[in-house]
Amino acid sequence: MQIDFQDNTESVTEDMIDLLHRLLLFAAESEDVPDEAELSVSFVNNDEIQVINRDYRDKDQPTDVISFALQEDSDGELEIVGQNLPVVLGDIIISVDRAKEQAKEYNHSFEREMGFLAVHGLLHLLGYDHMNPEDEKVMFQRQDDILGAFHLER
Repeated sequence: MQIDFQDNTESVTEDMIDLLHRLLLFAAESEDVPDEAELSVSFVNNDEIQVINRDYRDKDQPTDVISFALQEDSDGELEIVGQNLPVVLGDIIISVDRAKEQAKEYNHSFEREMGFLAVHGLLHLLGYDHMNPEDEKVMFQRQDDILGAFHLER
């Protein structure tokens, strides 16, 4: 899987990007994501994610992670027809500020929080959601399973 990282904060270390790259590849493999799939991960600050959250979700506050899936079917959208096209999953946007705040709040490492947010974002791109208790249980269990198997527990 091809993963493009963009650090708008200029604060994410190469070691962190390497960790998240390996984790996302591991998660993708465990979810049977095709090898030719592509996604992007952007690191932003609270101000930037607040603007995105406001503009796209009508929530004028910072959040920790937002995913924009490109493989979702929407009413009125034309189907893409073609062969040998890469599977473009979408974009994951992570607030580094919120990740630091939440790592402290939940009393675990920054690496664990960033990993959790990356996996959470990927699962959203793959169609998981947490809009009702049943779906939330499935999604959060899947996150825990992936993070545990990768040895990135709390």
